[in-house]
Amino acid sequence: MTKLLDHAVEAVRSLPPEMQDDLARLLLQFTGEEQPLLFLTAAEEASLEESLAQEERGEFASDEQVRSIWAKYGL
Repeated sequence: MTKLLDHAVEAVRSLPPEMQDDLARLLLQFTGEEQPLLFLTAAEEASLEESLAQEERGEFASDEQVRSIWAKYGL
């Protein structure tokens, strides 16, 4: 194992179990191991449906709004 990967694994150990599992699934997918589908909670599904409806109506964030959000998080 590389030092960087070892460092990442140590950092992940301090995260909540749900986040650890999410990251483990991502790593396994990168190695080509198929992972089971994730199921949305009722709240997540409702949020997704609303997002899809907004997309259908053409309600998109402006470039300036997107830049503002990115700047807020230092991206």
